[in-house]
Amino acid sequence: MSEIDLALRERFGLFAFRPWQREAIEELLEGRRKVVVIAPTGGGKSLCYQLPAAVLQGTSIVVSPLIALMEDQVRALRERGLEATYLASTLDAEELRSREQRISEGHYRLVYVAPERLESGWLVERLARLRPPLVAIDEAHCISQWGHDFRPSYLRLGEVLARLRPAHVLACTATATPIVRREIQAQLGLDSDTAAVILRGFSRPNLHLAVVESDSATGRRKRMLAALRDSLGDPTAPKGGAIVYAATRRNTEKVAEAVARAGWRAAPYHAGLPSAVREDVNRRFADRALDVVVATNAFGMGIDRADTRAVVHVQAPGSVEAYYQEVGRAGRDGQPALGLLLTSSGDLGLRRRLIGYGESLAEGEVNPQHVEQQWRLFLDLMRYVEAGSCRHDFILRYFGDEQETLGGCGHCDVCERLEQEGAQDGKNGLTEEAAIEVRKALAGVARNQRRAGLTAVADMLHGADNERLRRLGLKSLSTHGVLGDRPRPWVLALLRRLITAGLVDITPGDFPLPFLTPAGVAVMKGEEPVRVLVPPPDAGRSSAGAKRARRQSREVPQDVDADLFERLRTTRLELARKKGVPAYVICHDRTLVEIAAIRPASIEALAEVHGMGPARIASYGEPFLAAVNDQAP
Repeated sequence: MSEIDLALRERFGLFAFRPWQREAIEELLEGRRKVVVIAPTGGGKSLCYQLPAAVLQGTSIVVSPLIALMEDQVRALRERGLEATYLASTLDAEELRSREQRISEGHYRLVYVAPERLESGWLVERLARLRPPLVAIDEAHCISQWGHDFRPSYLRLGEVLARLRPAHVLACTATATPIVRREIQAQLGLDSDTAAVILRGFSRPNLHLAVVESDSATGRRKRMLAALRDSLGDPTAPKGGAIVYAATRRNTEKVAEAVARAGWRAAPYHAGLPSAVREDVNRRFADRALDVVVATNAFGMGIDRADTRAVVHVQAPGSVEAYYQEVGRAGRDGQPALGLLLTSSGDLGLRRRLIGYGESLAEGEVNPQHVEQQWRLFLDLMRYVEAGSCRHDFILRYFGDEQETLGGCGHCDVCERLEQEGAQDGKNGLTEEAAIEVRKALAGVARNQRRAGLTAVADMLHGADNERLRRLGLKSLSTHGVLGDRPRPWVLALLRRLITAGLVDITPGDFPLPFLTPAGVAVMKGEEPVRVLVPPPDAGRSSAGAKRARRQSREVPQDVDADLFERLRTTRLELARKKGVPAYVICHDRTLVEIAAIRPASIEALAEVHGMGPARIASYGEPFLAAVNDQAP
């Protein structure tokens, strides 16, 4: 029996590795010694650094941003006979000094450190003197400035690694897309030539993934309660636990009240609650004294309740990464579990406000590129919502885990609808009419031969006749007009679905051009079945819901006078028309929100508002003050 198999059995009470765990540990100990592991929440990443630390001589360092997780892992390691500790801001000064002294004496096998503490040069020097054999960086995606959970303290970890000079380095995360993965490697000096990348475990076929789009708040509430009943059974004898995620603190409390009224032992959880209350909710959920926790994304990190039977989102989260990390907390025992995402057109405006107003008003100046990147991540989630192909395969392709794609899981809501449509038509799959439409679209992409972009291909398939199509030679193609009975927005929606299904890809660069993937070629030729739902008949058309979403995107925080904000917008529009410039040149919405919140009564007070410098005050100060005074109580 090898040393790692012996340690697995004797130290951790386990009798077998998951295949990718063995691969990662062997690479870390005997192979390249520098490893990047991307595996989903609950996939067993912590074993990849805990076991090597148990067999290596000396004190290994684990960098983790999650204090609750550090506490839980240190407690579990001590129970297994491995000396471990952690350093974090929650410790009092005396306890901190005591632990640091024992670390210097080499008392521990593992030391968990919050990344902010490594900003202290003194601590880094003390750790360097230990010559740690291994440094593991958990939640490594936090190093990416364009990821969904960026933490500035992670940017120094490359320098820390250079100072500690460990023989073994592990970076692990549950949410690294290919772009974020490349940034992790670049920042930490783990390039592809020197580091092994282990990307496994994203396939979670025991999760039944489903999305329901509804603009009815009552309808979404009923769906949520029905999902809890279906997953947990009777509230008097629940079969497990559930987590319900909401986007705002206020909504967590409202939804928690509704869940409690339905008979469940439920509690809200968000960052605005006292830490003692949050800790109590964590403990009661883990101890099964609570059935349902209704929470913002502040809940769940480090929580490992294996019998979580459902994760329901009553509002769309901020990204595919955030969604899969949260929904991945269901079904960790391998038994069937539900991941239900409830969304409405109002989620667009809400998320835009949370990204823009929320960050701006709370934290001061915000990098507009970062705001835009967060918006793009949210739009990726909307593509998941609208996907017409297997939801599991969508997520696997999103994270770059092509080896585990399922070719259709068979039990997500999309796969079930595909089977239902096929059954109605007497086929094992999509209706013949819909399958033909998909193949026609694929043929149009193939005939385009990377000459034109997606909108031009949609025009060609729809049968448009314009100078651009004639100039590109698309008017004369045999596929021109083959989808002429469908509106152009529908054709464009279908092409987007073919991209999310992995049948069509687009070239990189400033002028992206669509082309067929090998899978797309096989489907077009009829060698593989069509596993893509065509869009609904009204796809892409303007709707009351879309108009409402655009209107909601202009709404202001609840503590701001909405009528005054609209008066200020009208004043800005009048000024812009007089100047002959766009409204944003006068000032941004953020400035108007702050004026409406502060209600300045003088030029001096107006100067305190973000974006109102001397030049703007001289040009526009009096009109804005007049708008405020007109609205004064």
